[in-house]
Amino acid sequence: MKVLVTGSSGRVGRTVVESLLKRGDDVVGFDVQPSAIEHEKFRSVAGNFSETDALAEACNELDTVLHLGAFMSWNKDDQQKIFDANVTGTQNVLAAAVAGGAKKCVFASSGEVYPDRNPQYLPIDEKHPTRPTSPYGLSKLMAEEAVRFYERAHGLPSVILRFSHTQDASELLDPESFFSGSRFYLHRKIRQQREFGNHALADLLASHDDGENKLVVSCNENGRAHRMGICDTRDTAAGVINALDSDAAVGEAINLTPPSATSFDQAIDELQSVTGMPQIRINIPGPDLNYEAADEKAKDLLGYQAQWTFSGMVADAAERSKS
Repeated sequence: MKVLVTGSSGRVGRTVVESLLKRGDDVVGFDVQPSAIEHEKFRSVAGNFSETDALAEACNELDTVLHLGAFMSWNKDDQQKIFDANVTGTQNVLAAAVAGGAKKCVFASSGEVYPDRNPQYLPIDEKHPTRPTSPYGLSKLMAEEAVRFYERAHGLPSVILRFSHTQDASELLDPESFFSGSRFYLHRKIRQQREFGNHALADLLASHDDGENKLVVSCNENGRAHRMGICDTRDTAAGVINALDSDAAVGEAINLTPPSATSFDQAIDELQSVTGMPQIRINIPGPDLNYEAADEKAKDLLGYQAQWTFSGMVADAAERSKS
């Protein structure tokens, strides 16, 4: 099988590529950053989603496209880039895939197509109304519509996967990492809010800063710790491979989730046990973050079973840091 993986240099993409190569598939990787993978069955094409010639080259005589690449940002100044990459870019990928003879598409969407704050019910299953609250979530929902259009109009069978928040385990211990740094560590969290122009929240966080970095238990206005699903990259990548192989999943939108949601109380206790950093609790004004997605559909249609709990991820990262 010849498989195109967009976003092949990203955390999920590179893990998927490695799995495909191990089982003997021919793989083309497409990313702005050329992949460092060297393998006789792997070819890298560098480009962005506006470069239709590069996409045509990548999609030549293609069997399947795994469209995992995207542009993610919560910076207000990046909104046009988000829609250019994730909406127009997805349409460009789909058009090139059809022209290249693709027989199937697996599209990486996001749990942000649902309202991650104040959902109607928990856990959120695939029947929950799609009401994104971020430009990124909106871009993914619009891209889902493009995928369904190409399925109807061009006969491209497709599976939509709605990823939970995905992390490499090692990122959890990195105070400067893109996701975990700004979620769990005080100094990076302050800088992120300054960058976003959320100065009231940045000032609130800074009032707890005595110069020593700290772990932050983010809570709602009433002091209840935030809660969300954090999925290990290896689990998300396994779900992508299962979707590639599943005929039953065609035409469906499916959540990919961790074994359970993680309370920030638990998360910070786990991180403190490894890092030894002090922790603080901060009540944050605004909508409550209390998010958990259902996994029954993924189990039924994909045979998907997440393996990595948050505790397991932290333990794995700590063990790897010793070597």
